[in-house]
Amino acid sequence: FFFGNTVLLHIMLTFPRHPKPFAGRLLPLKFCRLYAAAAAKPQNYVEKIVQRFALNLRPGECVQAGDFVTIQPKHVMTHDNTAAVMQKFVSLQPGIKVHNPQQPVFTLDHDIQNKSEANLKKYANIAAFAKEQGVDAYPAGRGIGHQVMVEEGYVMPGTMVVASDSHSNMYGGIGALGTPVVRTDAAAIWATGSTWWIVPPVARVTFSGRLQPGVSGKDVIVTLCGLFNKDEVLNHAVEFTGAVEDLSVDDRLAIANMTTEWGALAGVFPADNTLLDWITSRHKAAETHKRPSYATRLSPGAVAALEADCRSGNLTADPDAYYAKDLTLDLSSVQPSVSGPNAVKKSASVATLELQKIAIQKAYIVSCTNSRAADIASAAAVLKGKTIAPGVELYIAAASSEVQADSEAAGDWQALLDAGAKPLPPGCGPCIGLGTGLLEKGEVGISATNRNFKGRMGHPDSLCYLASPAVVAASAVAGHIASPAVGDVATQAPAASIVVNKKASGGTGGTELLKGFPETITGNVVFCHQDNLNTDGIYPGKYTYKEDITPAEQAQVVMENYDPEFSKSVSTGDVLVGGYNFGSGSSREQAATALKHRGIPLVIAASFSETFKRNAFNNGYIAIECEELVEHLKASHEGELPLTLHTKQLVTIDFRNSTVTFQDKSFAISALGMTAQELVLADGLEGWIKSKLLQG
Repeated sequence: FFFGNTVLLHIMLTFPRHPKPFAGRLLPLKFCRLYAAAAAKPQNYVEKIVQRFALNLRPGECVQAGDFVTIQPKHVMTHDNTAAVMQKFVSLQPGIKVHNPQQPVFTLDHDIQNKSEANLKKYANIAAFAKEQGVDAYPAGRGIGHQVMVEEGYVMPGTMVVASDSHSNMYGGIGALGTPVVRTDAAAIWATGSTWWIVPPVARVTFSGRLQPGVSGKDVIVTLCGLFNKDEVLNHAVEFTGAVEDLSVDDRLAIANMTTEWGALAGVFPADNTLLDWITSRHKAAETHKRPSYATRLSPGAVAALEADCRSGNLTADPDAYYAKDLTLDLSSVQPSVSGPNAVKKSASVATLELQKIAIQKAYIVSCTNSRAADIASAAAVLKGKTIAPGVELYIAAASSEVQADSEAAGDWQALLDAGAKPLPPGCGPCIGLGTGLLEKGEVGISATNRNFKGRMGHPDSLCYLASPAVVAASAVAGHIASPAVGDVATQAPAASIVVNKKASGGTGGTELLKGFPETITGNVVFCHQDNLNTDGIYPGKYTYKEDITPAEQAQVVMENYDPEFSKSVSTGDVLVGGYNFGSGSSREQAATALKHRGIPLVIAASFSETFKRNAFNNGYIAIECEELVEHLKASHEGELPLTLHTKQLVTIDFRNSTVTFQDKSFAISALGMTAQELVLADGLEGWIKSKLLQG
């Protein structure tokens, strides 16, 4: 099989780093065949990136949304929670070492204003661990972890980079697949280089038009959150396409960052000329800031290889790729906008709110969302020659030490200080509710951050709005929510649309099954129809922190808050079928284990909370989505359904042919791949990790 130079060059550049990389020698023929065969089936951009960082794929296997895969991300970032991940990591095996020291990155950013002995000791322990293991680590004051990852070249287009933090979505601003992982996953990656992931459904957002002067990326994502505020992209990955060329990389980073609050697991922009020009500028910044770490990640050779790969078309979706949903937004219809109060998905134009003269007491230009040099410059343009209104405090913190240095050199930082702003060190600070300047009881604040949930930035009885740095600056001067624009501002409704796409159904057929994994499971259907059945309904909160509760006791109280008779009425081997968004709410894993202990072999639902599904497989428990079965059950039973319907009819789940059969009807389900089977056979993630360690 023949590889063109650009394809080979890209694989050598972006294949997950390992102590024995492929660079400098030919790729294994098996990988070449896999890469070639995958191209035969249409893939969107997200699926293409996962294809590159998935392990143990069969020859010809093509990654698609819904697949369970073992991923070996290029990097995994942890911040202050590195200390907690360290505890999980060292408990896995005596004397354990990091599998690939080049893969993790530690960045201390959350609680950097805390100078207590305990916090300083924690930071020192993290630094010592990093040195012992040979891991790159950045101290408090270097900047917010996500910004550091981007600045230092750990994140590049076409790569998969994860972090134990929800705002790793931000990496999509530069064409990477960034997505969050939990601490146990981070420990698994440290130990084995890999963890498991379910490829999410992918939604496409197509932009048209151009932003008007004074409108920013923050306004775009605030508008999207307000327009599509009914969970339209919940647990999806989002690809942004169309008229993106004129969006700056800073705007893209802000939009991708807040796809988290929109409900998405990732938000990815294409690798285009705008991005390539920005990456070239990052190489120049490497020389300016004299960072030796840039020598490899942003070397001229690495940048040239990336450019060749981008121009080859390898980093674009196939023309006939499937998207679960198609959304559109005319950028020219977007206006400066504000979210809140205390809700990201409630938005209004600044022009509308300005008429209400909503007084503020605090304003913030901080966070990984909007504290880059361009953000600070936009605020400085508003504040030059002005002063902060009496009774208002404006807090500023650069996203990184590099950003602050650049802003100081441009004179923008001083302009903010001259106006009366109060500087904080480069870090998360008020955004996460830590350190100086938090909202007090009864106060109202406006912030260029990403979250304004009740109590997040201070007292629960305070109110918080979100806006762009320019709007925050203008509001700080006016003393109330205000627009930086002078004169009348035309108002119009944003022009947007959404279409849900149907995918042809039909079992995948021929799924390879591991030794010991059942071909089929058959049981009587027990239908609990309620949508959004939360974890408190499945496993009451009053038992959550009862550490000595036994598996048998968990089984007795399962579904107690939903149907007190459930545990007594079901039989071992029954198959539970739920509604939409099954297992929403808290992250308690007992919601999955209690069902398992009751002898329910698996649960089927129209859709799951991603947290419930992950907890299920992390405990070796099967959760399967089959919307058609749920709709069939609802249609088959007219009138008001009981909380628990005992159908006394069998359902068969065929794992080899990826089908569910009920009442002589067959419904397709996503294939339960090798990774999911391994988790079930290992009785969960901990056993899975230990088996990988034993394999060396």
